[in-house]
Amino acid sequence: MRYALAYGADAVYAGLPRYSLRVRNNDFDLANLRTGIAEAHAQGRRFYLATNLMPHAAKLRTFIEDMAPIIALGPDALIMADPGLILLVRERWPDLPVHLSVQANTVNAAAVRFWQGQGLTRIILSRELSLDEIAAIREACPDIELEVFVHGALCIAYSGRCLLSGYFNHRDANQGSCTNACRWEYRLGASTPAQSDSIGADFPGEPMRDAGGRHPAADDVYLLEEAKRPGEYMPVFEDENGTYIMNSRDLQAVEHVGRLVAMGIDCLKIEGRTKSHYYAARTAQVYRAAIDDAVAGQPYRPVLRQDLEGLANRGYTEGFYRRHAPAETQNYADGVSRNQRRIFVGEVCGSDSGWIRIDVKNRFQIGDALELMSPAGNGEFRLEAMKTLDGDPLSVAPGAGWRVYIRTPHAAGDMGLLTRAL
Repeated sequence: MRYALAYGADAVYAGLPRYSLRVRNNDFDLANLRTGIAEAHAQGRRFYLATNLMPHAAKLRTFIEDMAPIIALGPDALIMADPGLILLVRERWPDLPVHLSVQANTVNAAAVRFWQGQGLTRIILSRELSLDEIAAIREACPDIELEVFVHGALCIAYSGRCLLSGYFNHRDANQGSCTNACRWEYRLGASTPAQSDSIGADFPGEPMRDAGGRHPAADDVYLLEEAKRPGEYMPVFEDENGTYIMNSRDLQAVEHVGRLVAMGIDCLKIEGRTKSHYYAARTAQVYRAAIDDAVAGQPYRPVLRQDLEGLANRGYTEGFYRRHAPAETQNYADGVSRNQRRIFVGEVCGSDSGWIRIDVKNRFQIGDALELMSPAGNGEFRLEAMKTLDGDPLSVAPGAGWRVYIRTPHAAGDMGLLTRAL
């Protein structure tokens, strides 16, 4: 939260694990929500409380009692999806702003007007909309705030309604405990040896097609096996568009910020579940710059996309903004995030007599091309001098657990981060 705000975010969103879609890797208990809301407000920023699960009866019974002390902390709005919970909040706290979560899958102007009639102040539109569809909703609904996602992970489902995790592990995505089953490793096998031989012959080169462009075996049944569930086979069917139930690339729409600003979208949202503070800093910095450029009438700068390539990602896609073909949005190679251009290697934790003290996160060495990020701006340089905390010369910072001093021509400032070019 602190790095997101320092690097340019106007607001952050977080939720109590029991009532948000962030059960895992979520430190926002009541005490940290109190700290977070107070710090955001002290900086003139907003703190939105995510309460966007689809509750079963047990959580419904405890909801109002558990939420009362959090509402007393003064969050700027609740982000909600379930109509029942929205009703309870509107009855108990009628003046509290409520934003409709992307989980509600709002895809048309009539739905926006319906929720506006229920007293909601902002609609977070479904990720499955094109730029033209968003513009049409904005034109038809000029007097309510609209928000869209521009960066982060995408679900293999309609904006969060995935069943894979619940099916495999009884960990329901709509209860906040998704295991990201779409990211796991799978193997594809055929239901007969003849099919298997045919597939193996075609995979190394260009698959054979019939006169209509369709593979002759496309209508056969194939079996999917998850790596840690040997012997459990699931049938996979393919239509003329292919098979696309697995692993999406990550959303990246920085080049469309100008149009979204021009059409009057009120908020651009970054998804950062289980990501690092470096990820929060970099995405906030890049999209802050893109928004500022758009407001100033400046053209899109391709360097912004290059900066995002340095983040761990599964490959990027524009999602549905320009209606890409399925093959372009799916990542069939692996489900692991990769750092394409840069890797986060250190965090600035002080300075002494012109030397900057670095808490090392990943290996770097003398001669590396480094970048020093700070909320005030970034600077690139070649590392020429490094020493231990005791003052001994050092050629390599081996990795996490080390602290070193480096020299750089750029001022570090507060909350500085260090990256290495790959």
